[in-house]
Amino acid sequence: MDKSIRYKSEQHSDNSSASHTTPNHLGRHLIADFFGAEHLQDSAHIERALLAAALAAGAKVLNSHIHDFDEGQGVTGVITLAESHISIHSWPEHDYAAIDIFMCGNANPLIALKSLEEALRPTKTNIHVIERGGI
Repeated sequence: MDKSIRYKSEQHSDNSSASHTTPNHLGRHLIADFFGAEHLQDSAHIERALLAAALAAGAKVLNSHIHDFDEGQGVTGVITLAESHISIHSWPEHDYAAIDIFMCGNANPLIALKSLEEALRPTKTNIHVIERGGI
């Protein structure tokens, strides 16, 4: 799988065991593009994948909302977390999904991202990481 990572602020490695924040930030926000992804019309699969990603990251799920568009038009969904959110919007006609993961506290968004990659199997992932709440 081809993966590129761009950090908006400080440089960090793609190490899922690392803390999700730096001492000077309150949370980490991942914006990911999944290209060549699978299951993008399957709302049940996507909801399971989002919930599993949240739990794998150590987040507390508050609720979820998934919406199917017309046949072949994809899915949009959000899982709200005590630590913030995970969302997806898919374009199955392009084998593409836009992923947004923001977490604070002890939850690790890099682990959530890896879980989503396992569930949706993109052939290429672009990731932008933004350190939020610089203090």
